[in-house]
Amino acid sequence: MVAGERPAGHHPAGLNDGVGGWRRLKAYNRRPAFQARIHVPIEPLQTFVTDHAVLCLGFVGVTVALIGNELSRFTRGYRAIGPAQLTGLINREDALVVDVSPPADFEKGHVIGSRNVAMSQFDPENKQLAKVRELPVALVCRTGVTSAAAAKRLVKAGFKQVYWLDGGVASWQSADLPVARGKS
Repeated sequence: MVAGERPAGHHPAGLNDGVGGWRRLKAYNRRPAFQARIHVPIEPLQTFVTDHAVLCLGFVGVTVALIGNELSRFTRGYRAIGPAQLTGLINREDALVVDVSPPADFEKGHVIGSRNVAMSQFDPENKQLAKVRELPVALVCRTGVTSAAAAKRLVKAGFKQVYWLDGGVASWQSADLPVARGKS
């Protein structure tokens, strides 16, 4: 044996030295794992809140608004879709696309195949819309704001598959998709 070498089977902690060594190994394995104790002092947090009350109230307000907005997305009854999803919906499910823009905006540019119904004349109980109550209906406007209100009205009237183009015709055009001009 060379100086500094350990004999075969030798464990540095001496755990291979007969029965007693294995008992120490078993006792070692039964020890609880490291348990971190996190201690957060509350006094600095209280001081920060009292020194920056407006900032903290603003943070709480923004957090509540964000949570409320996300919860409303699940309960509103219609789905927001982008231009690519609308294209797929038109091609695969033959969705009816209703543009609720004013006629002047509709003539400037609209999704090909969409029908124009001004928001002032939009009625979910219309005979033509009643025929498609079970089919997918996609609502579009210039920016996406007015069509969201129309989507709410359709859901309230009992339509099952209501979609809303998020961003409106502006997002359609920014995706370099074709638009028709003039009356349809």
